Amino acid sequence: MIAEIALIFVVLFIGSFIQGASGFGFGLFSMSFLPFMFTVKDSTLLITSLALVTCITIFIKVYKHIDVKKLIYLLSAAVIGRIVAFFVLHHFGEMDILKKVLGFVLIGMVIYILFQKRIESREKSENVVLPLSLGFLGGFIGGVFVVGGPFFVFYYLMACKDKYSYNANLQATFIVAGIFTMAMHGFSGDLHREFFIYFVIGVISVIVGSRLGMKWFEYLSQERIRKIASVIVALAGLNLIFFS
Repeated sequence: MIAEIALIFVVLFIGSFIQGASGFGFGLFSMSFLPFMFTVKDSTLLITSLALVTCITIFIKVYKHIDVKKLIYLLSAAVIGRIVAFFVLHHFGEMDILKKVLGFVLIGMVIYILFQKRIESREKSENVVLPLSLGFLGGFIGGVFVVGGPFFVFYYLMACKDKYSYNANLQATFIVAGIFTMAMHGFSGDLHREFFIYFVIGVISVIVGSRLGMKWFEYLSQERIRKIASVIVALAGLNLIFFS
């Protein structure tokens, strides 16, 4: 029991450190390990609740840089995606084949992010269809597997003028979408006593990890953040393809 708690603490700490340093990655990293110890549903809900703590901790530092105009379309679609995801997760719980499909999608996104020119991306980000489609996909996949972050990152890396605006918008999206997810599952009775025990254990881990990660964020350029994010997404995609 002690070894299991220690392992969970370490996984959550590393995931929140990555989130603090790059703007996202907590769900991607944590979801690569916790399903080996919990069900997909319990893993998703625990990570989502702790991600709220992580995101709020980071958002407090960067909220002044939020760009509401870049936020509104993607966030609206993300909320709709989370509502749809709630019904899938609540009634079905696990969809292994979709994990592999998601893995290939993430690898494809990494290739696109690395090779797409910044100017071309900025122009494409003005198209309303892009934030609406990426927002829905990120909201839905994030609501089921907690790995929807890359879809939000993909858009904000293109649309935002600097790394602080990127981070503020990203955390705001995670916070609102996460609140919707936890509220729906809370009212439906999906949260049990063990969930709250592990949540308390994880809170300290994610607060410390995200704060330390934010210190690294100060020294990273947006291009470096893009590369770090791409590596995280690629590893998560390979994990989903070969080990899910």
